[in-house]
Amino acid sequence: MPADASVTPTPTPRYPVAGTRIAAVTMASALDLCLAAVADGRRLNVHFCTTHTLVEAADDPLLRARLERPDAVACPDGMPLVWVGRLAGVEVERVCGPDFMPALFDRGREIGARHAVYGGAPGVAEELAARLVARYPGAEVVLTASPPFRPLTDEEDAAEVARLNAAAPDFVWVGLGSPKQDHWLATHRDRLDAAVLFAVGAAFDFHAGRLRRAPRWMQRTGTEWLFRLVSEPRRLLRRYSVTNTRFVLLLLRSRRLRAG
Repeated sequence: MPADASVTPTPTPRYPVAGTRIAAVTMASALDLCLAAVADGRRLNVHFCTTHTLVEAADDPLLRARLERPDAVACPDGMPLVWVGRLAGVEVERVCGPDFMPALFDRGREIGARHAVYGGAPGVAEELAARLVARYPGAEVVLTASPPFRPLTDEEDAAEVARLNAAAPDFVWVGLGSPKQDHWLATHRDRLDAAVLFAVGAAFDFHAGRLRRAPRWMQRTGTEWLFRLVSEPRRLLRRYSVTNTRFVLLLLRSRRLRAG
């Protein structure tokens, strides 16, 4: 089967944002969807999409196609994506990776869920797993791994797939950086037995205690990006200034196309 072939379509409705169709989900509905996948044998890829993700997708048709696969759930991680949906009358709320991860560790205890943590700098996966297991007693992490940042050889990649399948997780949390992790989910979905793969990115450093998150009020008002910019100006200044401008232009273009 080709790497991007659909496996099981999801019932999740979608709405367009800047040229990419985003899942119309709430935090509760997204959690229920992932927990149900373990029981009913569904195989899902879950992506947490920000404005940066959608700008990348506008330049990369393959990324956009992978976010829109029938077995993909492209959650609205950024508040601008939520605002676009609400203005169109869609019932949607922010489903943010760093919030979703601990929530599923918590809820997953109800079904004895098994987690694998794959990615991050050396030591990050282990720190993250230890903190979440301590926070949610009874949660089970069956594998942690930090692959090298360079591309893996075919043999190395096959060995990683074999390790993950041997550990038999229900959920695989992937932190390889965006959009690399989003592509990884698509190219590995048909080779992995886990019910759900998550491209969760920055949640690794947040929950390992290596990065501090913005105050809750900034998360709710869509200004979390400003907190991150102040925290990491050299890395994020150009990314945010260019990305935010391009996202607005993409929205305007999409609106003109729909109006025409």
